[in-house]
Amino acid sequence: MKSAEVHPKDRLLATASRLFYAEGIHAVGVERLVSEASVTRATFYRHYPTKDDLVAAYLTETSRRIREAVDEARAGKPPREALVSTLAVVGDATCGEDFRGCQFLNAAAEYPDPESQVRKVIDDHRQWFFSVLRAEAEEVGHPEPEHAARVLILLRDGALHGGELDDAKKVRETLRRAVEEFFPA
Repeated sequence: MKSAEVHPKDRLLATASRLFYAEGIHAVGVERLVSEASVTRATFYRHYPTKDDLVAAYLTETSRRIREAVDEARAGKPPREALVSTLAVVGDATCGEDFRGCQFLNAAAEYPDPESQVRKVIDDHRQWFFSVLRAEAEEVGHPEPEHAARVLILLRDGALHGGELDDAKKVRETLRRAVEEFFPA
């Protein structure tokens, strides 16, 4: 599909998603976004009143895609296998082409104010993932599902940083092994 056939709002979001992830949010200005998305500044501000609104939309869309992947990975599986599959989504992401770490952790580094709309999207995503892990740990029968979910979040965060800095395949395998050892069959 040619870019002219895609709605300008969708082109902006796709362009922002690509550039923000590849280069960092603050490194990419509005002029570059409108130029690469082939829209006017007026169109940009009509759809996204501020750049932070576009950043929040980028992270919201990223969260939606991750939620779909996690739901698909867990579907119809027994509890332990669902838990391992949930973290496998993370491990597999580290092996993706052009992987640059976690979009949410990267954005959090650029948005230190916990009251910003961007941080609220980040917090919502992290709380969702924590609740998924807590529920899965409970279903597996872990005696402390809250603690188990916190440990898994730390493993997730470490894997998403390590996947960019270290051998991604080893990071993925280490994450999988850690989850399997933490929840033995």
